Amino acid sequence: MSNLVKRVLFAAVAIPVALGIVWYGGLALALLVMAAAGLGVREVFDLAERTGVRPLRGLGITLAMVAPLSTWMLTGGVPDVALGINAPAVPILGALIRSLADAPLWLFSQWPLAAVLAPILILAGTLWRRGPADRPLAAAAVTLLAPIYCGLLPSTLLLIRYGAGESGSWAATWLVFYPLVITWLCDSFAMWGGTLIGGPKLSPVVSPGKTRSGAVAGVLGGVIAALVYVPLALAPVHRALPIVQALALGLILSVTAQIGDLAESLLKREAGVKDSSGLIPGHGGVLDRLDSLYFVLPICALLYRAFGVI
Repeated sequence: MSNLVKRVLFAAVAIPVALGIVWYGGLALALLVMAAAGLGVREVFDLAERTGVRPLRGLGITLAMVAPLSTWMLTGGVPDVALGINAPAVPILGALIRSLADAPLWLFSQWPLAAVLAPILILAGTLWRRGPADRPLAAAAVTLLAPIYCGLLPSTLLLIRYGAGESGSWAATWLVFYPLVITWLCDSFAMWGGTLIGGPKLSPVVSPGKTRSGAVAGVLGGVIAALVYVPLALAPVHRALPIVQALALGLILSVTAQIGDLAESLLKREAGVKDSSGLIPGHGGVLDRLDSLYFVLPICALLYRAFGVI
């Protein structure tokens, strides 16, 4: 089976499933982002170990998964779950979840203070598990970076989802998929433009296959996607954006997507690998699929806030 066929088959299954989970929201969406965060951090750590750096795996993966969990809790997810199961048959379970949530919710609400626990834990763990000959500075740095990169950045998807609507909201669903579609079309146009036009390389040291013509085509594709998406998906659910805002989103996010792609390519180049893993048939690893979105989602959330969308 060719690589292209694998990619198409995977997308045919994954996109409808993701669409359903984003629409439903709740714990299912939080768990999906948590799983992606944990798998992404594992791949970053695999790359680091190829260069001789040994991060603190358990701690880093845990911190990465805490980021989307805490984001979901701060949006009111835990109380909703507790109320949802607080039927006469299981009143104790609902009360237990609410009581367990009280302390974490208070801690997460004090996020500037809670955030400082991460470097403290990482440096303490490095002191305990790594000696001077084990490159402790690099180990601690990677252990801190990976959860931010793969856990905190994509958690902004949850901010978009719950800032735009409640569970079962198509308006919120289409607003989440807006940056995703822009990114996907940008990537496709960049590939087609680079193949058909060719020309000077964009960053030959980092990613020899990418061209400047492909980068321009990617921006064009992202802008087209942003403009076309509004009447097709957002207008029917009464969340249409002005053309200037749509144009700004398409332009900024398509450039951001390509920067995110190159950033991950740089990490793989240092490790000497083509793909971050072979987890996803035809697509490589989690990093290979989400690298652009790691950058796009936070920027989109900021733009949505600036435009009053969420």
